[in-house]
Amino acid sequence: MLYSEKVLDHFANPRNVGEIKDADGIGEVGNAKCGDIMRMYLKIDGDTITDVKFQTFGCGAAIATSSMATEIIKGSKIEDALKLTNKAVVEALDGLPPAKIHCSVLAEQAIKAALANYFEKQGLDPTPLVGEFHTDCEACHGCH
Repeated sequence: MLYSEKVLDHFANPRNVGEIKDADGIGEVGNAKCGDIMRMYLKIDGDTITDVKFQTFGCGAAIATSSMATEIIKGSKIEDALKLTNKAVVEALDGLPPAKIHCSVLAEQAIKAALANYFEKQGLDPTPLVGEFHTDCEACHGCH
């Protein structure tokens, strides 16, 4: 299984690792069965994601996709973060092996879960804003 230089770099030197103590939104996705669990923390000011951190328990691809996803949405508007797809994460990493695509799905879902949590804290129903998302990675059909 070959990984791109970007995947190896984000695995060896992940960006935005950690937690935000007073996060405005927290999302956790994954499944202990496949071994990949991601938690995303968002700090939001107005409609801008001013900070994002992650904690991922999983394989190198899970760490790399979490890192890249946080890099993409940091400093972006909420509406742009909601448009982030797992395909965009994979492309930003110059590809992933087919067996690891589910890691990029988890990264996308973790961001959506954190934004849903943020909207709930604002007293809003997140479903019309975030759309459908899954916190259990069995829904992504990528588990081994």
